[in-house]
Amino acid sequence: MITRRFGRTEIAMPVLSCGGMRYMYKWQDVEEKEIPRENQRNLEATIRRALELGIRHIETARGYGTSERQLGRLMPRLKRDEFILQTKVTPKKDVSEFVAEFHDSLKRLRVDFVDLFALHGLNNEELIGWALKPNGCLAAARKLQSEGRARHIGFSTHAPLDLILEVIKHERDGGFDYVNLHWYFIFQRNLPAIEEAARRDMGVFIISPSDKGGKLYDPGDEMRRLCAPLDPIVFNDLFCLRNPNVHTISIGAARPGDFDLHLEAVRLLDQAEELVPPIVERLEGRWRERLGEEFGRRWEEGLPNWKDTPGEVNIPVIVWLRNLARAYDLVGYGKLRYNLLGDGGHWFPGQKITAASSEELRAACARSPFPEEIVSALMEAHQLFHEEKK
Repeated sequence: MITRRFGRTEIAMPVLSCGGMRYMYKWQDVEEKEIPRENQRNLEATIRRALELGIRHIETARGYGTSERQLGRLMPRLKRDEFILQTKVTPKKDVSEFVAEFHDSLKRLRVDFVDLFALHGLNNEELIGWALKPNGCLAAARKLQSEGRARHIGFSTHAPLDLILEVIKHERDGGFDYVNLHWYFIFQRNLPAIEEAARRDMGVFIISPSDKGGKLYDPGDEMRRLCAPLDPIVFNDLFCLRNPNVHTISIGAARPGDFDLHLEAVRLLDQAEELVPPIVERLEGRWRERLGEEFGRRWEEGLPNWKDTPGEVNIPVIVWLRNLARAYDLVGYGKLRYNLLGDGGHWFPGQKITAASSEELRAACARSPFPEEIVSALMEAHQLFHEEKK
C-alpha cells in the first residue's frame, strides 16, 4: 500500500483509510449482547481484509453507534503496532464530560491509547468556541496527549470554509496536528483549507469521498458514462489523491469486498495526471451543457445563508443538489441529502423548501442574478427529491 507522510505527525499514512460508519450494526448505541453475530463477523472480516491490504488506518468515533464497541471486540486480538487507530469525540461545554467520553471510548475500544484523536464535528461557532477557548476541549485533549492516551490531536469538520480556516489557523494549545474534511470532485470548495493545512504541515484526511461525494457506490448510468473508462469511485479517488496535500481518503467499507475498486485507484495512481483531466473536462462540459454557461458558473451569487433565510431553508445546498441531478443524474444522492434537511443538526443544517412560503423564497432570492431560475430550481428539487419521513 502506498503511504504518505501525515503532516507533522510523521505517521506513514496509507492513502486509503478504513472508515468505521458503514460496517457497524446500527447508529443507535446498544449493548454488545444485542449485536448480531453475523454483523460482528462481517465487521471483523472487513478489518482483517483492510490490514491484509496494508490499509492500517482504522477510523471511528464515539458517536458512530455501535462502531467502537464492535471494534473493541477485535482490537485485543490484533498486535497494537499493526494498526493506526483514530477515534473522535464531540466537544462539550463541560470539558469534564468531553474527557469522560474519551475515556469511555478507550474502554469500548479496549485499548490504552489512540494514535489519532479528533475533536469531532467542529461545525459551528458554538462547538468551535467550546473547543478553542482557554482551558477548553483542545487544551484537555493536549493534556490527554501528555498522559500518553492520544498521540496526535486533530479535528473533523463539516463547517463552512471560513470557520474551517479559523480552526486550522488556531495556535493556542499547540493548534491541531491534522484535519478531517470534505473535498472531492462534486465539492471542491474546501481546497483553500487543504492548502492552508499544508502550509502548517498538518495531516489531511478526506471524509467520505464515495458516499458524500455522490453516492458513487450506486452512481447511475450517466456518471458511469461520464467517468469511463474508469469507475466513478476510481475517478473520484484519483481526483483526490493526485493532490499531494491530501494524505489519505476514507473508504467507508460495509464488507470486505468494498475495498476492491479503491485498490484499482491505488494501482493507477501514477497515471492520475493522464487519466483524470479528460474526465474532469467531460464532467465540466456536461455541467455547462445542462445548466447553461452563465448559470452554471454564477448560480451561487447572491444566495442567502440558511441562517438568514425565512424558515432557515438551505437554498444554496438545495440548488446544488438539483444542479447535480440535472447535470449528472445524481437523483439518488439528491434524495439522500435533501431528506436529511431538518434532521441533520449542525452536521447538515437548514430546512427543506416547505419551511417557507413561495413568496418568502422568492424574496430571499431577489439578490441573485437569476432569481426566477433559482426559485424554479428549488421547486424542481423538491419534486425530484422529497420523500415522506421514514
